[in-house]
Amino acid sequence: MTEAFDTLVVGAGSAGAVIAARATEDATRRVGLVDAGPDYGTGPRPAELRDGTRNAEADHDWGYWHRPAPGGASLRFPRGRVFGGSSAVNTCIALRGQPRDFDEWGLDAWTWERCLPAFRALERDLDYPSASHHGDAGPLPLRRHPPDELTRWQAAFLDACAELGFPACPDSNAPGALGAGPHAMNKTPAGERISAADAYLDAEVRGRPGLVPLSDTLVRRVLFEGRRVCGLEVEERGVTRMLIARRVVLSAGALGTPGILLRSGVGPAAELARLGVGRVAEVPAVAHRLLDHPGVAVFFVPKPGVARVGDPLIQTVLRWTSRAGGFPADLQIQAGSFLPLPARPVPLTTLMFQVGKPRSLGRHHFPDADPRCAPRVESRFFTDADDVRVADEALELLWLLGSARPLRELADFALPGEATLARRGAARSLLRTQVGSGYHPCGTVPMGDAARIARGEAACDAQGRVHGTEGLIVAAASAFPTIPSANTNLATLLLGGAYD
Repeated sequence: MTEAFDTLVVGAGSAGAVIAARATEDATRRVGLVDAGPDYGTGPRPAELRDGTRNAEADHDWGYWHRPAPGGASLRFPRGRVFGGSSAVNTCIALRGQPRDFDEWGLDAWTWERCLPAFRALERDLDYPSASHHGDAGPLPLRRHPPDELTRWQAAFLDACAELGFPACPDSNAPGALGAGPHAMNKTPAGERISAADAYLDAEVRGRPGLVPLSDTLVRRVLFEGRRVCGLEVEERGVTRMLIARRVVLSAGALGTPGILLRSGVGPAAELARLGVGRVAEVPAVAHRLLDHPGVAVFFVPKPGVARVGDPLIQTVLRWTSRAGGFPADLQIQAGSFLPLPARPVPLTTLMFQVGKPRSLGRHHFPDADPRCAPRVESRFFTDADDVRVADEALELLWLLGSARPLRELADFALPGEATLARRGAARSLLRTQVGSGYHPCGTVPMGDAARIARGEAACDAQGRVHGTEGLIVAAASAFPTIPSANTNLATLLLGGAYD
């Protein structure tokens, strides 16, 4: 059985949900929104998807793993498999990148001047609705925890930042924002997560006759007539069938999107040959690199009553500029209200940092062309010397913050011990043993101008059109030319909103 569509959107996450909503504003379009995970519509969602106080890593996950450091252990790499994608399972941090993050892409369509109105259009900022750099009527509500909602550890973190001389920053999404303050977050005052699907696929959008949600549908490959897209081969509940369309938009995440391209015959010639896939278009930049934010956590044993597993994991942030990095606000320091182990969270507190503009490049590959085959991900964090120098500063900041009176009164250093953390050379071992991901993979199918495409450094143009093909578009974090200095969810929504 086949079905025909004007457009097929693969992935109902932070870009795909937006694209489907915008595309169906035209009542003449028939749009298929395809996702491998379930769709709960506008009805009740499982508890783990409602709970915005922590990551949901149980029942709606792709089951990926990654190796953060060469030679190190593998860790879980959660990615959402559900309508809403990873926005349905993340910790709800709604942090914008800095203006320079977008200007450095070198694409006229993606300058900060053009991105700011799009950021304003996607948000309904409940704290700063009248600010010139915020929106008050977008589909995604954003709010910050007021002081009376902060946990003791989060409040003490802000006090420690103030004691060390860092400025207060009540709005971390203001252009050029630096300092410590509450995170902007896409969740309700009751702590319920608002995913891209919740915000963009509401009852009005779902009532449009042109929108066809196709849940629990695994995409095997894109189909071509020559180099022109003609549809998708998908699998629904064990049955393979074709969906017909002259335009396909891939918004399947930074790991899923390159896998679909390779299975479809679009990618580096040698990789296609290894997988045994016939070549449609040779595009060297597909799956050539992986960008992500590395982070390290320091653990504390809190005094009784300080940490409760039911508390929100993250509420506050310190955005700061390192001396070594050369990029504004390239450090993100956060306090963790408890230790979020997937199987059994425990009442230990943390301080953690994230390097916002890493130079280390990760890599990933697919063992075979089976659509169920998970990619093998080597993040290769801190393989660049400049990243190590930035991390040195961040580790020193964690030591200073943890030693400051407001936090010292609540908890003691546990792993590593305070003496170890105070010695820069000794602390560097943490970059191998305690490094993890910020869960912000991107850049695997990068956009670029004609010159970068010709050099094999980019796979698609500024509108996401994949080189060497017709009717095939990439619109997700996979298309970022460089990694933003902040969490990637808002920037991914931005890409979805720019699709025409």
